[in-house]
Amino acid sequence: MSELDKKLMQTPDLNKERLDKLKNLFPDLFTAEGKLNPDELKKIVDPDLVKETERFEFKWFGKSEAKRNAFTPGKATLVYDEERSVNPEYADGNMIIEGENLETLKCLLAGYRERIKCIYIDPPYNTGSDFVYSDRWDESREDYWEHIGVMQDGVKVDTNTTSSGRFHSYWLNMMYSRLLLARQLLKDDGVIFMSIDDNEVHHLRKICNELFGEENFITQIVWEKKYTRSNDAKYFSDNHDHILVYAKIKDCVKINLQERSEEQEEAYSNPDNHLKGNWKATPLHAKSGSNSDFIFTFKNGHKWSPPPGTFSRYSVETLNELDKNDEIYFGSDGKSVPSRKSFLSEVKAGVTPVTLWRYADVGHTHEANNELKKLELAGIFDNPKPTRLIRQIVNLVSDYDSIILDFFAGSGTSAHSIIELNREDSGNRKYILVQLPELTDEKSEARKAGYNKISDITIERNRRVIQKIEKEEAEKQPQLLESDKKPFKTGFKVYKLAKSNFPRIDFAPDPKNNEEENLALLNNYIQDKEAMFLAVIDEKNIFDEVLLKNGFMLNYSKVKEDAFSKNKVYRIKDDFKECLICMDMALDKQTLKDLESYKETIFICLERSLDTTMKWNLKHLLGDKLIAF
Repeated sequence: MSELDKKLMQTPDLNKERLDKLKNLFPDLFTAEGKLNPDELKKIVDPDLVKETERFEFKWFGKSEAKRNAFTPGKATLVYDEERSVNPEYADGNMIIEGENLETLKCLLAGYRERIKCIYIDPPYNTGSDFVYSDRWDESREDYWEHIGVMQDGVKVDTNTTSSGRFHSYWLNMMYSRLLLARQLLKDDGVIFMSIDDNEVHHLRKICNELFGEENFITQIVWEKKYTRSNDAKYFSDNHDHILVYAKIKDCVKINLQERSEEQEEAYSNPDNHLKGNWKATPLHAKSGSNSDFIFTFKNGHKWSPPPGTFSRYSVETLNELDKNDEIYFGSDGKSVPSRKSFLSEVKAGVTPVTLWRYADVGHTHEANNELKKLELAGIFDNPKPTRLIRQIVNLVSDYDSIILDFFAGSGTSAHSIIELNREDSGNRKYILVQLPELTDEKSEARKAGYNKISDITIERNRRVIQKIEKEEAEKQPQLLESDKKPFKTGFKVYKLAKSNFPRIDFAPDPKNNEEENLALLNNYIQDKEAMFLAVIDEKNIFDEVLLKNGFMLNYSKVKEDAFSKNKVYRIKDDFKECLICMDMALDKQTLKDLESYKETIFICLERSLDTTMKWNLKHLLGDKLIAF
């Protein structure tokens, strides 16, 4: 990131990063001025200099702009909402963010890139209903909220009807830009799960093949979402949804085994008291192989060969070993077709997941509505997902301390599921939910209950989940004391997407100037605009924005360093990095001396707190460990 971009408090410029990487790999593709030469690039792509090469690709109206929207740096920030947060002292990284999700993902990019283990999204299914997502957030030209029609209590929506010639394009553009950023956030062994119906599943799979790579497609799950038949359906009763599963890097991914059901466990028994324990009979033949004429004689004289059209699963050596160790079963009468005794102690610790998810195993839409009803939120949200569905997803790919992201949060099922899962197995999974402050329908049960925005429902649901758990924990407190088990405590912080705390984001570089000239103009702008402004801004919001845009997660710890006597200097730590930071308007000379003991630690301060001499001295002392903005 350039010095100018840093001072403008922008999120990472992914286009510039890609060009920089390309330049490092292939400097011959660039001019002496450092610009990419398209003709040189064409020579690599098309050695014969053909103007256009035919290839398979998926195109639609607005695709190029959607990519530009994803890679254009953002200037917004996340502002802490203490009033709506729940037990923030126990949040430990759990967040519910109210805001447009494209710009929110940009805000998260610096601090959470390649740190998310699992993403689950349940995006709008593009059924011709109101379309509320906009990719505009440019405060220097127009107010974003005015553009998308935000009112005091919610968001005015645009309409995307099936009669529109760009019906699919609108939806594809919305998904394309957001999935581009989502991939940046995933760890190398991260996985994304996407719920979708038949209307757009084929389109979603095409864009995911492009963005994640067809080689990173894992599976397409079919979820049986209903247990009843819709006899009033015109053609077929719609009883399923799809869940597409893609990996960041498929070879790095480990899919966890599932626990065996009681029915599966009961298939194993030990009628002959074998020393290896419970077993079940499994065939000795297989559907494929090369030894169809195989004949084997067991020590009891029983001759066996594979049934017609099948092959022996085992070699002669293996069968001899199994026979020797009494691991062949000849039926209760000792004369039946022989089978292998497959011991429970020797098989995998669980079972491999399947691609058909029955409602009996992972829940259905009626169950999801009942879960809201138990929280006294009946009827306030259409088509919520059951917590058992999200729990299954999280269990398949996450560790006990993974971060799970859902940027189409809806009613907040993902957070509800993770809270309960952590309580059950003492895990420390963290969730980040993002929900647009979309206006609820004026005649809806949600509006009647006082929920003007869907994001209000997201927050309130999980507030009630935590309250319910706290009540249950309090009721069993005597037993907890006896067992030395601490009561389960959790919470979350609420953040809102907002305009940056720094007026400098309104500064527009002059395209006629070079970067050095624009940097000088920006420094003057900062000196004139920010002194009085920063003095009245909430300190936490300033810290959050500065640290988030410098690559820190929002669950950082902040401790005042007593070694500094003249300025307030804090030590910041998150799960991955640490720094020293000072937000004072001026740095004392003594602070420069104190910093001599911290040469290997990043030091962040305000640009306007440094005069020329102080800046030179700090740069000489700390080198690239100094971040002045």
